[in-house]
Amino acid sequence: MNDIAPYNPQTIEPQWQQRWDEAELYRSKVDWDKPKHYALTMLPYPSGDLHIGHWFAMTPSDARARYKRMRGYNVLFPMGFDAFGLPAENAAVQRGIHPATWTYANMDRMRRQLRSMGAMFDWSREMVSCDPAYYKWTEWFFKTFYNNDLAYRGKALVNWSPTLQTVLANEQVIDGKDERTGQPVIQKMMTQWFFRYTRYADEMLDFSDIDWPEPVRIMQTNWIGRSEGAHVTFHALTPGPSPSGRGGDSSAASETPNSALDTQHPAPGEGRIPITVYTTRPDTLWGATFMVLAPEHPLVTKITTDVQRAEVEAYVEAAAHKTEIERSAEDREKTGVFTGAYAINPVNDARIPIWIADYVMISYGSGAIMAVPAHDGRDFAFARKFGLKVVPVIQPEGETFDGDTMTEAWPYEGVMINSGPFNGTPVTREKGRKNPAINAVIDWLEARGIGKEAVNYRLRDWLISRQRYWGSPIPVIYTQDGTIELAPDDKLPVELPQDVEMTGYGNPLAQHETFVHTVDSQGRPARRETDTMDTFMCSSWYHLRYLSPGCDVAPFSADEAAYWLPVDTYTGGTEHATMHLLYTRWFNKALRDTGVFDDTFAEMKRHGRDPRELNEPMLQLRNQGQILGEQRPGDLIVASGRIESNRKMFADHVRVVPSFDGQISTEVYWGELIKRTENLLTLETPDGSQYTVEVVDGATVEIPSIPGPNTVNQLKHHLDVERMSKSRGNVVNPDELVAEYGADTVRAYLMFAFDFMKGGPWDSQGIQGVVRWLNDMWEIVQASTPEAGDPAAERALERRVYQAIERVTYSLEAFSFNTAVAALMGLRNDLKTAVREGKIGTAAFRDAIHIVLRLMAPITPHIAEELWAKLGWPFSIHTQPWPEYDAAKAAEEVVPLVVMVNGRVRGHVEVAADISEDGAKAAALDSEWVVRQLDGAQPKRVIFIGGREPKVNVVV
Repeated sequence: MNDIAPYNPQTIEPQWQQRWDEAELYRSKVDWDKPKHYALTMLPYPSGDLHIGHWFAMTPSDARARYKRMRGYNVLFPMGFDAFGLPAENAAVQRGIHPATWTYANMDRMRRQLRSMGAMFDWSREMVSCDPAYYKWTEWFFKTFYNNDLAYRGKALVNWSPTLQTVLANEQVIDGKDERTGQPVIQKMMTQWFFRYTRYADEMLDFSDIDWPEPVRIMQTNWIGRSEGAHVTFHALTPGPSPSGRGGDSSAASETPNSALDTQHPAPGEGRIPITVYTTRPDTLWGATFMVLAPEHPLVTKITTDVQRAEVEAYVEAAAHKTEIERSAEDREKTGVFTGAYAINPVNDARIPIWIADYVMISYGSGAIMAVPAHDGRDFAFARKFGLKVVPVIQPEGETFDGDTMTEAWPYEGVMINSGPFNGTPVTREKGRKNPAINAVIDWLEARGIGKEAVNYRLRDWLISRQRYWGSPIPVIYTQDGTIELAPDDKLPVELPQDVEMTGYGNPLAQHETFVHTVDSQGRPARRETDTMDTFMCSSWYHLRYLSPGCDVAPFSADEAAYWLPVDTYTGGTEHATMHLLYTRWFNKALRDTGVFDDTFAEMKRHGRDPRELNEPMLQLRNQGQILGEQRPGDLIVASGRIESNRKMFADHVRVVPSFDGQISTEVYWGELIKRTENLLTLETPDGSQYTVEVVDGATVEIPSIPGPNTVNQLKHHLDVERMSKSRGNVVNPDELVAEYGADTVRAYLMFAFDFMKGGPWDSQGIQGVVRWLNDMWEIVQASTPEAGDPAAERALERRVYQAIERVTYSLEAFSFNTAVAALMGLRNDLKTAVREGKIGTAAFRDAIHIVLRLMAPITPHIAEELWAKLGWPFSIHTQPWPEYDAAKAAEEVVPLVVMVNGRVRGHVEVAADISEDGAKAAALDSEWVVRQLDGAQPKRVIFIGGREPKVNVVV
């Protein structure tokens, strides 16, 4: 093999990438004579550089798409960019440039990186969501939804920065302050645009037509949060002049909030305001001892008494400075304020106090809850903190509950007590009407007109408004009389103005006079909507635009859609389960019901396809795991200098050493560098003691492995297995790996070293095994073999090759890329032995290589193509059929028979692969282990278990 030129992927790979491009090898075209496979991986955001996580998401998906093509499918595997969004605006503010400048420069760089993968992306179908040709149709979809009552305006709380005069995303608010300026952020009610997301809640709970991972289905089910219960109407008593002291005078304040838990009717001057609450536990209504309103609830101002007003207003103001995430945290201590007002519990006429608390959200349900402290843990904690009454209405059989002495809530089964006509009714853990108590109470409420059976969802309608520049404009015009008009189709897209100032203050579009001021359909002065759409709107339909990215008369071609849709296989991260993936499902169903798919359905029918196949956007979903940062020990440091206090040193000399046997002294600290914050080091000794070392200016730093002079910034601190990030210094740069090893090596290592659906910590040493495999294959394929070989050896090699076909095929179908590569590496060993021993003839060897290279092609496309060409076979290996598995050729001639005595394995004997049951039993009984155990006696039973690994169990 010495005359074989060395494997040089840096030369080979770019050449084949260019050849594939010139041949348009991966250009996808509709072909109704072939089965289709639409393979899609989640498109990247152009943040600047591809990281190894992008490679892990995309290259295995590419391998499977290539495999499907070789299996005879017509494959579509496109790529594009999800290019609108907040990061571009932040970069524009920080750099003083336009968001488009940053975005398009990043896309150029990422395209080069994506091409270096050698993936079979069809670049002729590229789409970019910030391109006007794309967001023209995003705007058109908005119009379609508005015209079909799926889009509307409503009010919602937002994070408002008074300083920046803009709305902030939740991730931009840290401890109630803007992350950039550190100024306070408040919750502000603003008019926003919504899509009727909840209209499809029940349909999105049906996963029967899609093959999606169970964790994703569970997350979506929980996110939608369907529950069954009842709407019940309480009545708040508005304050009025009253000699009894229940109005707005000082006597009301002196009354303990629960001292009036009785059946009193409104006093003269008091009015009734209905408050409808939703509850999943109407069987606990008799235990409702207080109500809680969200601080933003419109009734708060109306019902609060004069005595309580100052305290209530202060609480409302404080709540406005907390985000919804902060307020809803489970482990947060509950706070609240009594309004001074009361409500009437409709089931027993009890007069119960009304509180406000920030754990109740105006965005969920009615913004009001009935509180049943005896049977709800959150309500119990609130009641105990504020001295509110606890009335148990369910207790287990044989036990007696006392509200004054209960130490925790009881949310479980039992029998109803203190519940009037329902005392003794059994309560189970079933939900809704399956619970006999809930069923009976709902009927009773409906018969009296004070409640009604209801279904509720945790899911809220989709708020799409964003007070930002870098997003798709909302094509709405407001006339002078307040009427809403939609921009006409021939005026789409409403384009973003290019001459904007990105200051970080206010909404750039609202400040752009030329954009804001327009005319309505009558030519009268009007104003444009200055909000832009949520970027999830763009990513909800990008798979459709790939079908015909150049189409300017429709968002996608019906002819293409009828053939390619739905997406057959979609890959991406689990973190998108409750946002992007749900939005995309909603979008698909909305297009179906608004007639957008009508032409597609007609074309599908014409070709014998059932339009119901398009009820879901993606049939199969697989989530890749995450590549974590490499675990790394910190440098072993010896520091000398001045000890300031116990465990703190100011060091003027720091050196990295391979080992150290000295002791901590008044002049020397040593240990592993666990953490470094600029010039502040944390050292840990083997016994776990930690010391702080501050490296002073001008200190000498010695790192023998790095040519000097050295600095403190070159010291390596300990890294645990954790998510990669630039701030942690543990990001793996795939460009550097490709430059050193080649794309095929990186692809194969990612597929071999990690379970696709789990991921794991990066190991920089592990890639060497893949390097050896590909170098071996490079030499093996080009090796000389004798004209004639040994038939037995050739049969054995053939058997191993056909067994590999079965294993690799199964593994690629199942996304088990690691076992596919392992099978190919095992085959390498057989081929290497065959070449070394010289027992395989040229014809048999070429037959084996002809199969092996095709098995390698999806995983390592460049080297497979190069070796295929070197052997004189026609371009391209990627258009060749997948090797056909032949069970007869894969069959073993002999197999190990497992011999067990009384269920314990004693050994193995080789038998013919097609041995009969009687033959296997006889072989086991003749084995030395069984003969010795029986010692001339007869066995009680002999049990045969067939299969690839036959077993015989002898019971003695």
